[in-house]
Amino acid sequence: MAQRLPPDLENKLAKLQALQAQYARIAQERVAVESEIAETQRVIKLLEEAGEDAPVYKLESNLFVRVDRGKVLQELKDKLEILELRLQKLKKQEEELKKQLERLSSEIKSYQAKIALGKQGGAGG
Repeated sequence: MAQRLPPDLENKLAKLQALQAQYARIAQERVAVESEIAETQRVIKLLEEAGEDAPVYKLESNLFVRVDRGKVLQELKDKLEILELRLQKLKKQEEELKKQLERLSSEIKSYQAKIALGKQGGAGG
């Protein structure tokens, strides 16, 4: 017959699983933002290398529309700034979650060690 885990340990394990899932979501979002930053930087570089008079087109509802290069360049730089701020926030969240995961893992291991010692002490009596 399988022994049931103490409620405190069950709660810690459930919290650990929830934190792991949250950490995975944040890490995945961070990777997506990093990718978007790289793409935005690449497009900015292309626009900056293109001449001032080079025609620039933007896709608007399945239609390419000619747009002002300077305006698009500024929009992209603004977008990049927002993405970089978002990346900083995600990294901060990821680091905090990592600390919480390490702390909770340590608590669980300590709790499991106490249970193991209790079983060993009880078997000898």
